[in-house]
Amino acid sequence: MRAAAAIVSRAVSVALIVAASACDQSGSESPNVKYGDCSVSGDYGEFDLSPETAGALTVRTTLPAPGWWNGDTPDSVTSGYEYCMAANIAYRSGLDRVTVEDAPFPEVVSGRTKDFDLALAQITITPERRKVADFSPPYLSSTLGLLIRDGEESDEDNIRDVRIGVAEGTTGEKFVENRIQPAKPVTAFPNDPEMVEALEEGRIDAVVHDTTILLAYPQKMGDRVRLVGQYRTGQSYGALYPRGSSEKEVLDRIIRQLIDDGTLAKLSAVYLGAAFGQDPVKIPYLTVDGSP
Repeated sequence: MRAAAAIVSRAVSVALIVAASACDQSGSESPNVKYGDCSVSGDYGEFDLSPETAGALTVRTTLPAPGWWNGDTPDSVTSGYEYCMAANIAYRSGLDRVTVEDAPFPEVVSGRTKDFDLALAQITITPERRKVADFSPPYLSSTLGLLIRDGEESDEDNIRDVRIGVAEGTTGEKFVENRIQPAKPVTAFPNDPEMVEALEEGRIDAVVHDTTILLAYPQKMGDRVRLVGQYRTGQSYGALYPRGSSEKEVLDRIIRQLIDDGTLAKLSAVYLGAAFGQDPVKIPYLTVDGSP
Protein backbone atom coordinates (compact mmCIF):
# COMPACT_ATOMS: atom_id res chain seq x y z
CA MET A 1 0.00 0.00 0.00
CA ARG A 2 2.92 2.24 0.53
CA ALA A 3 2.82 5.56 -1.36
CA ALA A 4 5.61 6.97 -3.50
CA ALA A 5 7.85 9.61 -1.93
CA ALA A 6 10.71 10.17 -4.38
CA ILE A 7 10.86 11.11 -8.05
CA VAL A 8 14.34 9.89 -8.81
CA SER A 9 15.80 6.63 -7.55
CA ARG A 10 18.88 7.02 -5.43
CA ALA A 11 21.14 4.55 -3.78
CA VAL A 12 23.70 5.02 -1.09
CA SER A 13 25.54 2.63 1.17
CA VAL A 14 24.76 3.30 4.80
CA ALA A 15 27.96 3.85 6.72
CA LEU A 16 28.95 1.02 8.98
CA ILE A 17 31.63 0.57 11.57
CA VAL A 18 33.52 -2.70 11.46
CA ALA A 19 35.61 -3.26 14.57
CA ALA A 20 37.33 -6.09 16.39
CA SER A 21 35.67 -9.47 16.87
CA ALA A 22 33.18 -9.89 19.69
CA CYS A 23 30.66 -12.49 20.88
CA ASP A 24 27.04 -12.22 19.70
CA GLN A 25 24.06 -13.32 21.73
CA SER A 26 24.55 -16.97 20.77
CA GLY A 27 28.07 -16.96 22.13
CA SER A 28 29.79 -17.52 18.74
CA GLU A 29 32.55 -15.30 17.44
CA SER A 30 31.37 -12.55 15.10
CA PRO A 31 32.63 -9.14 13.97
CA ASN A 32 31.24 -6.14 15.82
CA VAL A 33 29.39 -4.66 12.86
CA LYS A 34 27.10 -1.65 13.25
CA TYR A 35 24.08 -0.86 11.10
CA GLY A 36 23.03 2.66 12.07
CA ASP A 37 21.31 2.57 15.47
CA CYS A 38 19.88 -0.94 15.03
CA SER A 39 20.38 -3.77 17.49
CA VAL A 40 21.10 -7.10 15.83
CA SER A 41 20.79 -10.64 17.16
CA GLY A 42 21.25 -14.22 16.07
CA ASP A 43 24.35 -15.76 14.52
CA TYR A 44 26.47 -13.64 12.21
CA GLY A 45 26.77 -15.37 8.82
CA GLU A 46 24.41 -18.23 9.75
CA PHE A 47 22.83 -18.08 6.29
CA ASP A 48 24.58 -18.29 2.94
CA LEU A 49 23.21 -15.45 0.84
CA SER A 50 24.58 -14.39 -2.55
CA PRO A 51 23.60 -10.72 -2.69
CA GLU A 52 23.33 -8.44 -5.71
CA THR A 53 26.46 -6.60 -4.52
CA ALA A 54 29.22 -8.46 -2.69
CA GLY A 55 29.26 -7.70 1.03
CA ALA A 56 26.04 -5.65 0.98
CA LEU A 57 22.29 -6.19 1.24
CA THR A 58 20.59 -3.96 -1.33
CA VAL A 59 17.14 -2.90 -0.12
CA ARG A 60 14.67 -0.79 -2.08
CA THR A 61 12.10 1.39 -0.31
CA THR A 62 10.13 4.62 -0.62
CA LEU A 63 11.01 7.59 1.60
CA PRO A 64 9.94 9.26 3.80
CA ALA A 65 8.38 6.56 5.99
CA PRO A 66 8.55 7.58 9.68
CA GLY A 67 8.75 4.66 12.07
CA TRP A 68 9.70 2.33 9.23
CA TRP A 69 12.73 4.22 7.88
CA ASN A 70 13.78 7.06 10.17
CA GLY A 71 15.42 9.52 7.82
CA ASP A 72 14.30 11.41 4.72
CA THR A 73 17.14 10.32 2.45
CA PRO A 74 19.03 7.01 2.06
CA ASP A 75 22.17 8.40 3.70
CA SER A 76 20.26 9.76 6.70
CA VAL A 77 18.37 6.57 7.62
CA THR A 78 19.72 5.04 10.84
CA SER A 79 16.76 3.19 12.34
CA GLY A 80 13.13 2.12 11.92
CA TYR A 81 11.20 -1.15 11.77
CA GLU A 82 12.02 -2.11 8.18
CA TYR A 83 15.53 -0.66 8.18
CA CYS A 84 16.43 -2.66 11.29
CA MET A 85 14.69 -5.70 9.82
CA ALA A 86 17.06 -5.33 6.85
CA ALA A 87 19.99 -4.89 9.24
CA ASN A 88 19.16 -8.18 10.97
CA ILE A 89 18.86 -9.94 7.61
CA ALA A 90 22.26 -8.57 6.59
CA TYR A 91 23.84 -9.58 9.90
CA ARG A 92 22.57 -13.15 9.78
CA SER A 93 23.77 -13.35 6.17
CA GLY A 94 27.28 -12.21 7.08
CA LEU A 95 26.95 -8.93 5.17
CA ASP A 96 28.53 -5.81 6.65
CA ARG A 97 26.52 -3.15 4.79
CA VAL A 98 22.93 -2.27 3.99
CA THR A 99 22.55 -0.31 0.77
CA VAL A 100 19.33 1.71 0.75
CA GLU A 101 17.71 2.62 -2.57
CA ASP A 102 14.93 5.23 -2.62
CA ALA A 103 12.39 4.94 -5.45
CA PRO A 104 8.76 5.88 -6.19
CA PHE A 105 6.38 3.24 -4.88
CA PRO A 106 4.87 2.31 -8.29
CA GLU A 107 8.41 1.59 -9.49
CA VAL A 108 9.19 -0.51 -6.41
CA VAL A 109 6.21 -2.83 -7.02
CA SER A 110 6.35 -2.77 -10.83
CA GLY A 111 8.56 -5.82 -11.30
CA ARG A 112 10.48 -3.96 -13.99
CA THR A 113 13.84 -3.85 -12.21
CA LYS A 114 16.07 -6.64 -10.90
CA ASP A 115 19.13 -4.92 -9.42
CA PHE A 116 18.23 -5.28 -5.73
CA ASP A 117 17.92 -8.08 -3.17
CA LEU A 118 14.56 -7.21 -1.66
CA ALA A 119 12.15 -4.31 -1.22
CA LEU A 120 10.72 -3.34 2.17
CA ALA A 121 8.20 -0.52 1.77
CA GLN A 122 5.05 -1.58 3.63
CA ILE A 123 4.08 -3.54 0.51
CA THR A 124 0.77 -5.34 0.68
CA ILE A 125 0.86 -8.81 -0.87
CA THR A 126 -1.74 -8.94 -3.66
CA PRO A 127 -2.49 -11.37 -6.52
CA GLU A 128 -1.73 -8.62 -9.05
CA ARG A 129 1.70 -7.95 -7.58
CA ARG A 130 2.47 -11.67 -7.41
CA LYS A 131 2.22 -11.72 -11.20
CA VAL A 132 5.30 -9.51 -11.55
CA ALA A 133 7.29 -10.15 -8.37
CA ASP A 134 7.84 -12.72 -5.61
CA PHE A 135 7.03 -12.21 -1.92
CA SER A 136 8.30 -13.33 1.45
CA PRO A 137 6.09 -14.79 4.17
CA PRO A 138 3.79 -12.05 5.59
CA TYR A 139 5.43 -10.13 8.42
CA LEU A 140 2.69 -7.69 9.48
CA SER A 141 -1.08 -7.39 9.00
CA SER A 142 -2.32 -4.29 7.17
CA THR A 143 -5.49 -2.22 7.35
CA LEU A 144 -6.60 1.04 5.73
CA GLY A 145 -7.12 4.08 7.93
CA LEU A 146 -9.44 7.06 7.47
CA LEU A 147 -7.73 10.37 8.27
CA ILE A 148 -9.69 13.65 8.42
CA ARG A 149 -9.18 17.23 9.63
CA ASP A 150 -9.79 17.78 13.29
CA GLY A 151 -13.25 19.23 13.79
CA GLU A 152 -14.71 17.66 10.67
CA GLU A 153 -17.25 14.84 10.77
CA SER A 154 -16.36 12.60 7.82
CA ASP A 155 -17.03 8.97 8.70
CA GLU A 156 -18.26 5.67 7.27
CA ASP A 157 -21.76 7.10 6.83
CA ASN A 158 -20.86 10.03 4.58
CA ILE A 159 -17.50 8.96 3.15
CA ARG A 160 -18.95 8.59 -0.36
CA ASP A 161 -19.93 12.27 -0.42
CA VAL A 162 -16.53 13.80 0.42
CA ARG A 163 -13.36 14.45 -1.56
CA ILE A 164 -10.97 11.57 -0.87
CA GLY A 165 -7.21 11.53 -1.31
CA VAL A 166 -5.25 8.33 -1.90
CA ALA A 167 -1.65 7.35 -2.51
CA GLU A 168 -0.90 6.66 -6.15
CA GLY A 169 -0.46 3.01 -7.11
CA THR A 170 -1.56 1.58 -3.76
CA THR A 171 -4.18 -0.90 -2.65
CA GLY A 172 -5.82 2.00 -0.84
CA GLU A 173 -6.49 3.60 -4.22
CA LYS A 174 -8.15 0.40 -5.45
CA PHE A 175 -10.13 0.02 -2.22
CA VAL A 176 -11.63 3.48 -2.61
CA GLU A 177 -12.40 2.89 -6.27
CA ASN A 178 -13.91 -0.60 -5.89
CA ARG A 179 -15.39 -0.65 -2.37
CA ILE A 180 -16.19 2.90 -1.29
CA GLN A 181 -17.07 4.14 -4.80
CA PRO A 182 -17.27 7.85 -3.90
CA ALA A 183 -19.55 10.26 -5.75
CA LYS A 184 -16.82 12.91 -6.04
CA PRO A 185 -13.51 12.60 -7.96
CA VAL A 186 -10.67 10.93 -6.08
CA THR A 187 -7.25 12.62 -6.03
CA ALA A 188 -4.14 10.39 -6.21
CA PHE A 189 -0.95 11.82 -4.73
CA PRO A 190 2.65 10.82 -5.52
CA ASN A 191 3.70 10.86 -1.86
CA ASP A 192 2.29 10.90 1.66
CA PRO A 193 3.38 14.40 2.79
CA GLU A 194 1.68 16.05 -0.22
CA MET A 195 -1.49 14.07 0.44
CA VAL A 196 -1.70 14.98 4.13
CA GLU A 197 -0.82 18.61 3.35
CA ALA A 198 -3.75 18.73 0.89
CA LEU A 199 -6.01 17.42 3.66
CA GLU A 200 -4.80 20.01 6.14
CA GLU A 201 -5.28 22.83 3.60
CA GLY A 202 -8.84 21.73 2.75
CA ARG A 203 -8.17 20.67 -0.85
CA ILE A 204 -9.48 17.21 0.07
CA ASP A 205 -11.70 16.12 2.95
CA ALA A 206 -10.34 12.69 3.85
CA VAL A 207 -7.41 10.36 3.26
CA VAL A 208 -7.68 6.57 2.92
CA HIS A 209 -4.26 4.98 3.32
CA ASP A 210 -2.33 2.42 5.40
CA THR A 211 -3.29 2.70 9.06
CA THR A 212 0.29 2.05 10.11
CA ILE A 213 1.41 5.05 8.05
CA LEU A 214 -1.40 7.47 8.95
CA LEU A 215 -1.06 6.82 12.68
CA ALA A 216 2.04 8.99 12.84
CA TYR A 217 0.37 12.16 11.50
CA PRO A 218 -1.94 13.27 14.36
CA GLN A 219 1.06 13.20 16.70
CA LYS A 220 3.36 14.80 14.14
CA MET A 221 0.93 17.59 13.17
CA GLY A 222 -0.23 18.62 16.61
CA ASP A 223 -3.68 17.04 16.32
CA ARG A 224 -4.68 19.14 13.30
CA VAL A 225 -5.75 15.83 11.75
CA ARG A 226 -7.23 12.74 13.37
CA LEU A 227 -7.60 9.08 12.54
CA VAL A 228 -11.26 8.17 12.98
CA GLY A 229 -11.20 4.49 12.04
CA GLN A 230 -9.77 1.70 9.94
CA TYR A 231 -11.05 -0.70 7.30
CA ARG A 232 -10.21 -4.40 7.49
CA THR A 233 -8.51 -5.67 4.35
CA GLY A 234 -7.51 -9.24 5.27
CA GLN A 235 -4.09 -8.45 3.81
CA SER A 236 -0.50 -8.35 5.03
CA TYR A 237 2.85 -6.78 4.27
CA GLY A 238 5.62 -8.84 2.73
CA ALA A 239 9.14 -8.30 1.44
CA LEU A 240 9.16 -8.11 -2.35
CA TYR A 241 11.82 -9.93 -4.39
CA PRO A 242 12.65 -9.61 -8.08
CA ARG A 243 10.66 -12.23 -9.99
CA GLY A 244 12.51 -15.57 -9.99
CA SER A 245 15.08 -14.45 -7.41
CA SER A 246 17.55 -17.24 -6.67
CA GLU A 247 17.82 -15.94 -3.09
CA LYS A 248 14.11 -16.17 -2.24
CA GLU A 249 14.41 -19.45 -0.31
CA VAL A 250 17.24 -18.19 1.89
CA LEU A 251 15.62 -14.80 2.51
CA ASP A 252 12.32 -16.52 3.37
CA ARG A 253 14.11 -18.66 5.97
CA ILE A 254 15.73 -15.62 7.56
CA ILE A 255 12.46 -13.67 7.72
CA ARG A 256 10.64 -16.66 9.24
CA GLN A 257 13.39 -16.85 11.85
CA LEU A 258 13.01 -13.13 12.62
CA ILE A 259 9.28 -13.70 13.12
CA ASP A 260 9.64 -16.88 15.19
CA ASP A 261 12.36 -15.64 17.53
CA GLY A 262 10.47 -12.41 18.34
CA THR A 263 12.89 -10.01 16.64
CA LEU A 264 10.18 -8.35 14.53
CA ALA A 265 7.83 -8.07 17.50
CA LYS A 266 10.56 -6.20 19.38
CA LEU A 267 11.16 -3.88 16.40
CA SER A 268 7.44 -3.12 16.26
CA ALA A 269 7.35 -2.18 19.93
CA VAL A 270 10.47 -0.02 19.67
CA TYR A 271 9.84 1.80 16.39
CA LEU A 272 6.18 1.58 15.39
CA GLY A 273 4.80 2.08 18.89
CA ALA A 274 6.91 5.21 19.32
CA ALA A 275 5.93 6.59 15.91
CA PHE A 276 2.22 5.90 16.25
CA GLY A 277 1.60 7.27 19.72
CA GLN A 278 -1.44 4.99 20.05
CA ASP A 279 -2.35 1.33 19.87
CA PRO A 280 -3.65 0.40 16.38
CA VAL A 281 -5.82 -2.34 17.91
CA LYS A 282 -7.90 0.29 19.74
CA ILE A 283 -8.81 2.22 16.60
CA PRO A 284 -12.47 1.49 15.70
CA TYR A 285 -13.18 -0.62 12.62
CA LEU A 286 -15.30 0.85 9.84
CA THR A 287 -17.66 -0.87 7.42
CA VAL A 288 -18.68 -0.30 3.83
CA ASP A 289 -22.45 -0.80 3.40
CA GLY A 290 -22.49 -2.79 6.61
CA SER A 291 -19.72 -5.16 5.47
CA PRO A 292 -16.31 -5.26 7.19
